[in-house]
Amino acid sequence: MIRVLLVDDQPLIRSGFRALLDLEEDIEVVAEAANGKQGLELARVHLPDIALVDIQMPVMDGIETTRRIAADPDLAAVHVVILTNYGLDEHVFNALRAGAAGFLVKDVVPEDFLHAVRVAARGDALLAPSITRKLINRYVTQPLPTEAGAGSGTGLEELTGREREAVALVARGLSNGEIADRMVISPLTAKTHVNRAMAKLHARDRAQLVVLAYESGLVTPRKDGSAR
Repeated sequence: MIRVLLVDDQPLIRSGFRALLDLEEDIEVVAEAANGKQGLELARVHLPDIALVDIQMPVMDGIETTRRIAADPDLAAVHVVILTNYGLDEHVFNALRAGAAGFLVKDVVPEDFLHAVRVAARGDALLAPSITRKLINRYVTQPLPTEAGAGSGTGLEELTGREREAVALVARGLSNGEIADRMVISPLTAKTHVNRAMAKLHARDRAQLVVLAYESGLVTPRKDGSAR
């Protein structure tokens, strides 16, 4: 059973999401909160698998709520999905940096919304390749690193060569199956490389690997917005 916490200051939004989730046999809404402070308190009480968190709320916004959840060892298993009206913007990127597993636009169709909840519950990031490219274009401004200095001081030096390669492919938006094809390994081995890299880098999920890969210079954006 996937346990969900809803955190949004608009009752109509919360009731709409709850109505969708309550129809699913494998999903349970355990609590609702009208602001981030309440959401954080309820997360500590209920320990949900997923916290759906509005990015703009009174008392405590979604970015700070995400940051506090990510920093609390007792909430390590809680995956935060940011809810926004505006699509990709700087607030969303800051939420990803704070520890969010991904984000959803509030006008998402029901089927995609339910799929996203299940994806986040598995620990996968809600970052399609197109979203990754937009993040690169708009918010990643790292200079091109030298080969010797790439990732220096970021923890990437602790990774094996294959783990670094896997992280770079995650940053390009590839799934484990696609990483396996690119590296000519099994999907299970690809997943193992990604999980070991996450553990060594203390990344909560694949979204954090994307941020780390670009901010460290392991992967850098081309002028056309693609990664290299």
